[in-house]
Amino acid sequence: MIPWELLESAPVPGGSETLHLYRRGTEFAIRVDGNELMNSRAHGSEEALAELACARLHTRPAPFVLIGGLGMGYTVAAALKHLSSQARVVVAELVPAVIAWNRGPLAGLAGHPLKDIRVSVREIDVARILQTEQQAYDAILLDVDNGPDGLTRPGNDWLYTRAGLTAAHGALKPSGVLAVWSASPEPAFSRLLRQTGFTVEEITARARGSKGGSRHMIWLAERGR
Repeated sequence: MIPWELLESAPVPGGSETLHLYRRGTEFAIRVDGNELMNSRAHGSEEALAELACARLHTRPAPFVLIGGLGMGYTVAAALKHLSSQARVVVAELVPAVIAWNRGPLAGLAGHPLKDIRVSVREIDVARILQTEQQAYDAILLDVDNGPDGLTRPGNDWLYTRAGLTAAHGALKPSGVLAVWSASPEPAFSRLLRQTGFTVEEITARARGSKGGSRHMIWLAERGR
């Protein structure tokens, strides 16, 4: 068995946690405090997040999409695959090292999505965008932390509160789509989405796609007209 090799570590802004990037052969993992946040062998549900959300945008010739959380680039790459050539994608990533890793050792995993001319990356907390940009986006994809039950940064919890979801609702254009990834089901979160004014669909996706793996939850929430 090839041992894991620690490549780099980086602090999480605004928190006491540290992210660690590991490699084992061609496999990569990002961990925090001993917990694995993501692994390059399991990205099926992240791709499903993007595919399901972008499918709702097929009638919009030039959709504007916000992705909260860069991860290993799989969500961005999947979104680009299902969006038109006129689309624009903004990726909000708080941790500078994650951006650097996606332009360095992780870049080839998802096919160098950050090189696509449709993509811009902002080193910012996605919450700040939601709070300041009104009716700007056709779709918002949140793949932040571990979902509503976060692991890395207490500040991420705000995204999944009534206030955070209200901000997301306001940042969407009419009939816009909010797609949220989570490592596990959260019935209370489904209710909160509906209370915030969204119509909601819950979808289970496997971590390794057609190869199986853990079951993750995706919420597709649509703002009314």
